[in-house]
Amino acid sequence: EEGEIHQLKTEETSWSPSLKNDNIRNLIEHMKIHTAEKPHICDQCGKSFPQIRNLDEHKKIHTLERPYSCDQCGTSFPFKGNLDAHKRIHTGEKPHKCDQCGKSFAQKGNLNKHMNIHTGVKLYMYDQCLKSFTQQLPFNDHMKIHTAEKPHKCDQCGKSFSQKGNLNEHLKIHTEERPFACDQCVKRFIHKGNLNEHMKIHTGEKPYACDQCGKSFARKGAFNDHMKIHTGENLHTCAQCGKSYARKGALNDHMKIHTGKNLHTCDQCGKSFRKSGVFKVHLLTHSRERLYNCDQCGKTFFRADFLKDHLKVHTKEKPYVCSLCGKSFRQMGALKTHQKRHSGVKDHACSECGKTFFTDGALKVHQSVHTTETPYKCSHCDKRFKRSEYLRIHERVHTGQKPYHCHSCGKTFTHFSSLICHKKKCRSEITSSSSSDL
Repeated sequence: EEGEIHQLKTEETSWSPSLKNDNIRNLIEHMKIHTAEKPHICDQCGKSFPQIRNLDEHKKIHTLERPYSCDQCGTSFPFKGNLDAHKRIHTGEKPHKCDQCGKSFAQKGNLNKHMNIHTGVKLYMYDQCLKSFTQQLPFNDHMKIHTAEKPHKCDQCGKSFSQKGNLNEHLKIHTEERPFACDQCVKRFIHKGNLNEHMKIHTGEKPYACDQCGKSFARKGAFNDHMKIHTGENLHTCAQCGKSYARKGALNDHMKIHTGKNLHTCDQCGKSFRKSGVFKVHLLTHSRERLYNCDQCGKTFFRADFLKDHLKVHTKEKPYVCSLCGKSFRQMGALKTHQKRHSGVKDHACSECGKTFFTDGALKVHQSVHTTETPYKCSHCDKRFKRSEYLRIHERVHTGQKPYHCHSCGKTFTHFSSLICHKKKCRSEITSSSSSDL
């Protein structure tokens, strides 16, 4: 592009003095295309143009009659060619096709601008940052970055934007419009890109891998936060136990371990959570229909990724292996919990007695020692329990459910402990029988 401008200047200086003045004027007018200069301003509407003939053509809009009217919307035009081009909006006709990518356009001018993408010609360049553009509109938008001009203002909160498109996206915050819905859970998003990032949670795709510890992430932002752990950059450290976090929000969530505060409490079952994201997932267990069924045991799930994790129970698949002892696990979370035992890190502390635990679940089980609350009530009788697990086991008395069965004799049991006792008895009888045979 700079070469083209240089060539034009060379040609200008090489011309003989006998050239007509109008040729020099044409060259000067042409150079305004490259500089984006628009000195010719319409005194009626304020629109500006790089060349005087463009302004003259534009003025016809204000002075000429508009004899050509669209029979579908009533819009009128001074020239028949304008009407013909306008009608393509209604018919959807796009006769001008790019021979390189197949994209079609309603107007020849739009095709010409599009071709700059393939040819690499960038006519519009700003001399302060040297950034160049193939089309004028992106160039104009870019100029607002340097001028700090933000003409598009939100009438609800007063925030201003340099581009109209950014304002339109911002307005969705006030209207709560979230047109992009996840078909696997209840979450909705303002932007298509946010939905695409979210879908990686369900598909299990984690394209961002740490080359230092092997941990992978679905989102680039989470990966960047993780890398701070290795670099030590801008870490947020807990003053009580020394554990560090890449994000301030993660530290705030961690501090609830020491304070004992679980701000997110389910009003249906009483269960409480430190993280709002985990709390929202929990709420789905009460409100969401369980559409995903296991074809081997009939268990149902409200998310596809939960079913995917569950199927590993039947396939015996354990893809997550501890690098220290070789023990394998079905889920990454279970591996992380296991690895804490190797490191000896017990970062979940009881606010009542100071006792520490490897996991948040173990801490919650312990904390029931300090309280007399029994929030879980049986729906069949008046008995109450401290933990939901205890309630679930108790209700088997009423339902008659016996989920534990012996593979040797087929006998079923309500409690896992009963099955263990039964198996010991079976082994003892087998041993006695073998001894008597001898």
